[in-house]
Amino acid sequence: MQPLSELPIGVFYWIGEEPATTVAEIAALDPEACQLAVTGEVRLTRELAAGYRAALAAAGLRAITVFAAYEGESYADIATVQRTVGFLPRATRAQRERRTREVIDFAAATGIPSFATHVGFVPEERSSADYIEVRDVVRRLADYAASCGMTFCLETGQESAPLLLEFLHDVARPNVKVNFDPANMVLYGSGEPIEAFRLLRPHVVTIHGKDGDWPAAPGALGRERVLGTGSVDIPRFVRVVRESGFPGSIHVESGVHGDEPRAVTLRSAIRLLKELKGC
Repeated sequence: MQPLSELPIGVFYWIGEEPATTVAEIAALDPEACQLAVTGEVRLTRELAAGYRAALAAAGLRAITVFAAYEGESYADIATVQRTVGFLPRATRAQRERRTREVIDFAAATGIPSFATHVGFVPEERSSADYIEVRDVVRRLADYAASCGMTFCLETGQESAPLLLEFLHDVARPNVKVNFDPANMVLYGSGEPIEAFRLLRPHVVTIHGKDGDWPAAPGALGRERVLGTGSVDIPRFVRVVRESGFPGSIHVESGVHGDEPRAVTLRSAIRLLKELKGC
């Protein structure tokens, strides 16, 4: 594989069970790196990991992170996110902890150095049972990731940056880091993204290139927008990231494609970020 450039621009991509096909689709977007995302339905076998490892190597493509989503999650609105996402729902907590270990095993076998997920809304009350149990799940999984030589990244947005920073300190695991998503800060109404990035910067190892507008009403989620057309102010955000000396990567994550084919929108967003990082 070729060495990564300064501030490599990559793509977040949902994988299937045909590694060669998926990696060819990723490579066609002309990214400098990638993050592989896994739904709860994907069967994670040794053969699948070996297939992705070989396909990535053949394409000369560096995978930075494996992201986990879980069966039963929904992002319809804030109340639904609180009820269904991550480790907060008690009914699915144990099963998702087991699934997370499977995803970490898959990442390790594929040669990918980091795992990430939404842990769900971190409760504000640190003495609550849910806070303590979610914290302890993250500690156990962080320790398991560390045993595989991996970091465990928390995705931002569902809580404010100060609350996430408190949670990081409380978890107290050196391999627990942050995947910073500026659009999520806007979509959840949880804080101005550039200020949030500056606060969390010492813990941030990867970033999502995503855009969106603020919620229109309490309890609603904001509207995701094509990169560069929302309220994040992507040119200013990238400038701040560069000026901070951030050593990691930015990966386009977009679920909004308008009338364009998905690949066209993703390729355009990657090209925009490459142009901005050269400013």
